[in-house]
Amino acid sequence: MKNFRLTIGNRILFGFLALIAIFIINAVIIFITGNKNDNIIEETSSVVDPSKDAMQELSLLATRSKMLTTNWVYLQSNADDKQALEALHDLEYPDLRDRLLILKESWNSDDEKQMLDSVFINFESLLEVEKEIMASLKTFDDYEDPIIKFQAEDYIESDVLPQSTVILSQIEELSALKRNQKTEADNSLISSNDNLRNITITLGIIIVAVGLAIAFFMSRSITGPINYIKDIVITLSKGILPDDKDTKFRNDEIGEMAFAMDEFIVGLKSTSDFAESIGNGNYDAEFQPLSEDDVLGNSLLDMRENLKKVSDEDKKRSWATEGLAKFGDILRSNNDNIATLSDEIISNLVKYMKCNQGGLFIINDENDQEPYLELAACYAWDKKKYLEQKIHKGDGLTGQAWLEQDKIYLTEIPQDYINITSGLGEANPNSVVIIPLKVNEEVYGVIELASFNLFSDYEIEFIEKIAESIASTISSVKINERTQKLLEESTQLTEQMRSQEEEMRQNMEELQATQEEMERNQRETQGKENIINNTQMVFTLDSSMNIYSVNDPIFEKLGFSENDLLGKPIKQFVSSNDALDALSKVVQEGRTWTGMMSFSSQHGDPVSTKASAGRITDQATNEHKYLIFASDLS
Repeated sequence: MKNFRLTIGNRILFGFLALIAIFIINAVIIFITGNKNDNIIEETSSVVDPSKDAMQELSLLATRSKMLTTNWVYLQSNADDKQALEALHDLEYPDLRDRLLILKESWNSDDEKQMLDSVFINFESLLEVEKEIMASLKTFDDYEDPIIKFQAEDYIESDVLPQSTVILSQIEELSALKRNQKTEADNSLISSNDNLRNITITLGIIIVAVGLAIAFFMSRSITGPINYIKDIVITLSKGILPDDKDTKFRNDEIGEMAFAMDEFIVGLKSTSDFAESIGNGNYDAEFQPLSEDDVLGNSLLDMRENLKKVSDEDKKRSWATEGLAKFGDILRSNNDNIATLSDEIISNLVKYMKCNQGGLFIINDENDQEPYLELAACYAWDKKKYLEQKIHKGDGLTGQAWLEQDKIYLTEIPQDYINITSGLGEANPNSVVIIPLKVNEEVYGVIELASFNLFSDYEIEFIEKIAESIASTISSVKINERTQKLLEESTQLTEQMRSQEEEMRQNMEELQATQEEMERNQRETQGKENIINNTQMVFTLDSSMNIYSVNDPIFEKLGFSENDLLGKPIKQFVSSNDALDALSKVVQEGRTWTGMMSFSSQHGDPVSTKASAGRITDQATNEHKYLIFASDLS
C-alpha cells in the first residue's frame, strides 16, 4: 500500500470499476422492480379489472331489472321490455353470476367474498319477486283485473324498488373496493417506475461526474473543442448564424458541448424559418422548441396559436355568413310550395353541414285537438320508419325537442335509434342534433341531423339561427297553402251549388214532406253508426265473401288503404282460416256467428279480435251481404 500511487490510469480504472458496480446494482434493481411490476400488472389484468367491470355490469343489470319490471306492470303492450326482462332472468344474470364466482376465487379478501355472496342472495330474492309479478300479469285479462294489478303495483313499491336500492348500494360499495384496489395497484406501479427512474438518473449523474473527472486530466483533448465553441459564441454575439461545419469531436463532455452548440445553431435556424412561415400565413408549419424552457420557441408557438385562433374565428364567421345568405336565397325562392321548400332545405343543409343524413318534420295541425309531427322531407334517411308514424308532443327525442322548444345534442347514440346506411353497410352515427323550428315562441317543426363527426358549437349555433328563418317561411307557406285551398274549395262549392240549384228547387216540396222523418231517422242511425265505427272494425262482404266496404278503424288497426281491401277476398286478410270457415258456414245459413278471429296487418303482424257476423239483404238488388264486427283485443 505504501508503493500505491493514485495515477491517472488508476483513477480511470477505479472510475470504470465504479461504473461497472453501478451498472450491476442498477441491473439487479431493474430486474427486481420488473418482476414486481409484472406481478402487479398480471393481477390487475386478470383479476382486478375484470372484477371491476363485472361489478359495473351487475349494477347496470340490477338497474335494468328494476326498470323492466316496472314497465312490465305499467306498460302492458311493451313486448320488447318483457322479452328483455325474461332474457335478463334466464341468460344475462346466470352468465354474469358464473363469471363473478370464477373471479371471486382469486379475491384475497374474505369480506369482499361475503359481500358478493350477500349481493347474490339479495338479487336472487328480488328476481323471485319479479317472477311472481311476471307470472301474475301474463294476459290481457290479468291487466284488467284490478286486484292482480294492485298487488303487482304493491310489489313494485314495497319490494322491487326498496330491494333494488339496497342491492345497488351493496354493489356500489363492492365496486368502490375494486376501484380502490385498481388505484392502489396503479399507484404501486407508478411508484416503482418512479424509483427506477430516479435510480437511473442518479446512475447517469454519477457516470457524468466520473467522466468529467477523467476528462479533467486530459486537458490537451479539451482545448480544441473549447476554441471552436468560443468562435461560434463570438459569431452569434454579432447576430450571425454560422454555417454548418462537418467537425469531428471526441466523445466526451466537451465534445458534447460542441455538438450541443451545433444543435443550438440548427435550432436557431429552425426558429428563424418558423417565424418566417408564420409571417407568410402558414399556421400549420411544424416546429419543435429547443427545450421546454425555450423562451423564444415557446413564444413563437403561442403567437402562432393566437394567430391561428383569430384566423379560425374569421373562417367560422365567414362560413356562417355565407350559409345564412345561401339559405336566405333558398327560402325566398321556394316560398310557394311546402314540399319543395322542405326538400331544398334538408338536402342543402345536410350538404352544407357535411353531415350524413337528416330529416325535416313539420307540425300537422289540421286537428287542433291532436297536432303531430310528420316527416316532410329527408336526406339519406330511413323514410319507411316515419312514413306512417305520427310523432306527438313529447314522443321520443324529436317529440321532446318540440315539447321543450330547445335543442337536443347527443354524442352517445343508442344502437337501435338510427343507422347511417350506404352501399357498404350501415353503422351508428357519432352525433345527432335536433333543433326545433320556432319563431315568437311557437314551434312549426323540427330538424334532425346525424353525422359520423361531432357538431361544433358554432355549427349548432348556425343551425339555430337558420331554424328561425325556416320556421317563419314555413308559417307563411302554410298560411298561403291554406288560403289557396280554401279558395279552391269555395270555387268548387259555388259551381256545385249552381248546378244543383235547379234540381233542388224541383225536389224542395218532396224534401219538405219527408225532411222531418229523415232527420229523425238519420240522427238515430248516425248515432248508432258512430258508436260502431269508432269502436269496432266493420267489414261488409258481398255474396262471394269479397270485401264490399270497410270503416276507418280497419285502416288504423291493419294499416291497409281502401284500394288494398275493396274487392279482395276476406280470406287474404284473415290468419285464422278455421274461424273463417266456421263463420262462412253459419252466416250463409242465415244465423249469427260469434268467436275469436285473427287478422294480418300490412306489416304481417297478427291482430287478435273478438268478432260477430251475420247476413243482411240488399233492398235494391235483393242480394245477400254479410257483416263482420270485430273488436281489437291486442
